Amino acid sequence: ASCISLCAFLIISFFLPPPQPAPETTEIDVDGGIDQDIFDINEGLHTCLLSWIQERNSIIGDNYRWPHVIPYVLEDSLEMNAKGLILKAFEQYRLKTCIDFKPWEGETNYISVFKGSGCWSSVGNLQMGLQQLSIGANCDRIGTIQHEFLHALGFWHEQSRSDRDDYVTIVWDRIQSGQEHNFNKYDDKTSDFLNVPYDYNSVMHYSKTAFRNGTEPTIITNIPDFIDVIGQRMDFSEYDLQKLNRLYNCTSSLSFMDTCSFELENICGMIQSSDDNSDWQRLSQAPAGPNTDHTNMGECKDSGYFMHFNTSAGGEGSTALLESRILYPRRGFQCLQFYLYNSGSENDRLNVWVREYTSANPNGTLRFIEEIKGSPETYWQLHHVSLNVTSKFRVVFQGVKGSGSSNGGLSIDDINLSETQCPHHVWHIPNFTHLLNTSPAGRDGIIYSPPFYSSKGYAFQVSLYVNGTTDNPFNLGIYLSLISGANDDHLQWPCPWQQGTMILLDQHPDIRQQMSNQRSVTTDPLRLSESSSGYTWDRPDKVGSEATFPNGTKYMRGPGVGTSSFLTHERLRSRNFIKEDGVYILLTLEDISHLLTTEPSVPPSVVTTTTFCPDNPCENDGVCVLVNRAPVCRCPAGDNWWYMGEKCERKGSTQENTVIAVSSTVTVFVVMLIVTITTAVCLKKKYKHGRENKESMTLEE
Repeated sequence: ASCISLCAFLIISFFLPPPQPAPETTEIDVDGGIDQDIFDINEGLHTCLLSWIQERNSIIGDNYRWPHVIPYVLEDSLEMNAKGLILKAFEQYRLKTCIDFKPWEGETNYISVFKGSGCWSSVGNLQMGLQQLSIGANCDRIGTIQHEFLHALGFWHEQSRSDRDDYVTIVWDRIQSGQEHNFNKYDDKTSDFLNVPYDYNSVMHYSKTAFRNGTEPTIITNIPDFIDVIGQRMDFSEYDLQKLNRLYNCTSSLSFMDTCSFELENICGMIQSSDDNSDWQRLSQAPAGPNTDHTNMGECKDSGYFMHFNTSAGGEGSTALLESRILYPRRGFQCLQFYLYNSGSENDRLNVWVREYTSANPNGTLRFIEEIKGSPETYWQLHHVSLNVTSKFRVVFQGVKGSGSSNGGLSIDDINLSETQCPHHVWHIPNFTHLLNTSPAGRDGIIYSPPFYSSKGYAFQVSLYVNGTTDNPFNLGIYLSLISGANDDHLQWPCPWQQGTMILLDQHPDIRQQMSNQRSVTTDPLRLSESSSGYTWDRPDKVGSEATFPNGTKYMRGPGVGTSSFLTHERLRSRNFIKEDGVYILLTLEDISHLLTTEPSVPPSVVTTTTFCPDNPCENDGVCVLVNRAPVCRCPAGDNWWYMGEKCERKGSTQENTVIAVSSTVTVFVVMLIVTITTAVCLKKKYKHGRENKESMTLEE
């Protein structure tokens, strides 16, 4: 299928007119520069459809629970960017819960994700076979996708809780006419909040502007500090996860493996190896740095610890090994994330190993993974190391003293290990508070990342509007551009189906509780530039403009695609995005062309499976089934009666048909009698007229 799609793309490209060069680089907002929430996107949705979705929702009873592994279909109607993001959302469920997703293989009940009108889902498993979930235009944000799947898993909006009036005030006269039902409150018999406190930070909460008819808020938080917090679409909140894990009896997460901030004296079960000549020490500060740990940054009294290997003593080549507890992999790939502080020598190094245990080597065998070294810095540096372990193992941190003098050493903190893919690149921006305070809005306030390369060889760069655009200030704006690179002569242009993901990292020490903010854009090779007739993702030296790196090197930068409403400054300060006065942006540009065709062929065993409507509009005991997603009534019938009409609203019977048949027979008899008499009269007249003509002709002769 991928080969066919690629051939189709090449054929289409051959017949398209050649693109014209763009005069200058532009920014393209994928969302129009507007931070649309779900209710904004759904505003144009037909009222009847909205009512149908709302009225069919229910989470009463265990019958509405899905199995822990949920079958799904990604319909081909979905936008490519949405397909990639849905898979990323599934990874967040695996990382933070025991809920998993698998491609549908003929199971009776499954979720079919398609591009409908807006973003919506039913609440709970309706036991109806194919159950739809819409990810329409502008719904391709990971928080929005998580929100809709939480509906499918059985959750209402947070402000629908029975106790919501204790925490928020709904201002009814500010709500758009006809939209009041969106603020319904459900009692304890309909909705269970699972003994979890009300959550202003929930990804399921409406924002203050939901369905407003003017400029004033429709939802006011009873604690004023939360008025700008409600409505976040970054990630699951801590309470979102508590409720989901309680509802589905999750005791652990699927892809999470370990986390350690060294706050406890048992150092998370880590051990000091005997195969070395030094040890790691648990400290709250080191003489040459760091002065604080990374977890608490010195803000909490009598807490804040890290592990430190002192390289100011001992000889060159001295080592210290710190090993994790034994871990058991499931997926065969892992990502190790941690922070490193180097206050020693530029020749000191940290080696990452894994000790693998197999039946052939029950005592474990060390396998080298990666060496990390560099000049000493005065801040905690974020690192990611990809692993590919398939048997039980330990992670081993080996500190090695290098040549040269050292006044400090190597320190590590906030370790996280998960069976996920590591980001490809990390962009660290120091002195971020200063940038916020001094950068103007607009183009003069842009900062640019270093150049990066994707695994396919495409060079790219990210631009960040620190104080927003002139039209949208006090927001972070972020855009991804392709730039000229060393591989351009050997790459396919326009660039096809590479998904770029930009993540502003929430630096919470536990990866399960991070609420990072991310946006993704995908390179559609046939997308035309908004400022010219060229293709947006064509070769940068065709559609880009000249730019200069800090070292004076010239290059070409293509159009930037992203959003001017990436994150408000209020939300930026609401989490641990800024830590040690720096932020980290995680970047990945990956090929998703394998998602061009995702809709499977229907197995023969389920071709005839009937999909019933979740809400039955049929009258007189009619049954509603879905035909091409449209509800169709199948009307009941008996021996001498039946119902008919679009909603089975009219009744027919044998008696009525008999009367109709007799009436029809009499009518036909009368009509035929009239025709017969008329025909006879006409023939008689014609015969008489013929005889008169004949007699006249004889006399003339």
